[in-house]
Amino acid sequence: MKTIHLSDDDHFHEECGVFGIHGLPDAAAHTALGLHALQHRGQEAAGIVSFDGEQFHHHRALGLVGDSFGSEQVIGWLPGALAIGHNRYSTAGGTILRNVQPLFAEFDFGGLAIAHNGNLTNAIGLRKTLVKRGCIFQSTMDTEVIIHLIATSLYSTVVDRMIDALKQIEGAYAVVALTKEALIGVRDPLGIRPLILGRLGDAFILASETCALDIIGAEFVRDVEPGEVVVIDADGLHSIKPFIHEPARFCIFEYIYFSRPDSTVDGKNVYDVRKRIGAELARESPVPVDMVVPVPDSGVPAGLGFAEEARLPFELGIIRNHYVGRTFIEPSDQIRHLGVKLKHNANAAKFKDKRVVLVDDSIVRGTTSLKIVEMVRGAGAKEVHLRISSPPTAHSCFYGIDTPESKELLATDYDVEAMARHIGVDSLAFISIDGLYRAVGGTPRDSEVPQFCDACFTGQYPVPLTDREGGPQHLQLSLLADQG
Repeated sequence: MKTIHLSDDDHFHEECGVFGIHGLPDAAAHTALGLHALQHRGQEAAGIVSFDGEQFHHHRALGLVGDSFGSEQVIGWLPGALAIGHNRYSTAGGTILRNVQPLFAEFDFGGLAIAHNGNLTNAIGLRKTLVKRGCIFQSTMDTEVIIHLIATSLYSTVVDRMIDALKQIEGAYAVVALTKEALIGVRDPLGIRPLILGRLGDAFILASETCALDIIGAEFVRDVEPGEVVVIDADGLHSIKPFIHEPARFCIFEYIYFSRPDSTVDGKNVYDVRKRIGAELARESPVPVDMVVPVPDSGVPAGLGFAEEARLPFELGIIRNHYVGRTFIEPSDQIRHLGVKLKHNANAAKFKDKRVVLVDDSIVRGTTSLKIVEMVRGAGAKEVHLRISSPPTAHSCFYGIDTPESKELLATDYDVEAMARHIGVDSLAFISIDGLYRAVGGTPRDSEVPQFCDACFTGQYPVPLTDREGGPQHLQLSLLADQG
């Protein structure tokens, strides 16, 4: 028997979602609902820590939020009006319970729980220094570095200690933390990873996306600003901006793929942005076909935008099976290559003798694209063209996105024509980097100071990759790092 790992598809994976709430009874129940809305940001583990006025309570588990926090009994273990939660998509850190966030530690000022989305690019060097100073690590997560930096800080207040810790780290992060008195949220100085502020009555909420507010009936207040520390306590909301101001570099892939279409990011509705990307793609790379078919689910909004701009019929020619688990047992070697059909199937009645353009969000290794094109041709399509709503991804991400090494990315060694031959399409086109910027921000890319982080397309990394400069020694040690 062989096992197909359905998570190993041809997409980048966001690794974490965070949620926090202050001042609402049954805070843990609301946190579980918020994490459920953020399930797309991490499906391998979830955790919640709450505080009831006297002590902290925590529950962490592998698996989906609904499986771990769907019972009244579990929520009953987490009383209190303050809570934070975390969804995780594991990478090098491994899917084991000790790597599930939020992390919790006792300090001289009391307990502190912390969860983070992103990746610290100097965590390995900091970890080695901290170990030499006597710190004992209990997990393989880079998040734990923050815990030890707080513990060793000479400042007196927890907020000052956290700021002191964060000033020593490099990378991309959105952090939520919980003390016995306050909920704290922080975004990295460039604002690469998302974090938003909401409100439900007198309670404040922090979350990775606005869709987590919708599920509990909360209102969106604003984005937490890049480099901002928000502290929510009994006296209300306090904003601190301790970092040197820099132009924001929000991750542009959040608009292309990671965020849920019904979320609003930096004042822009993600669904509308994806439709504009599809329309721009149609203007840049038109093709004479009979219909537009999206690769579900991520290609649907861009496909709609493409079809509307090109004035072509839009058809759901590929149907996705939403009821497939994380893995599936193959009964024999003879069908080992049919794994793509566990998730997608062609609606043959729509493809017979038709010229079709498929719209997808990205090509990573090209494996899934190749199989989908084969499936569409097998369903009777006369021509198959492929349009991608992002530029070629030729560089790995080191800021909290699970991506292969550059050598595994198809665009690293293949130009567009070679990729088209490899995948087996009649034509292939990607949106240009300027076209993407026009669709997302309304203006072309500023080559001097780009408006977004687009390193996966351009190789221009806005934050130093300190750990990776360590060469082979780093590569061995990097197995200890977890990009939460």
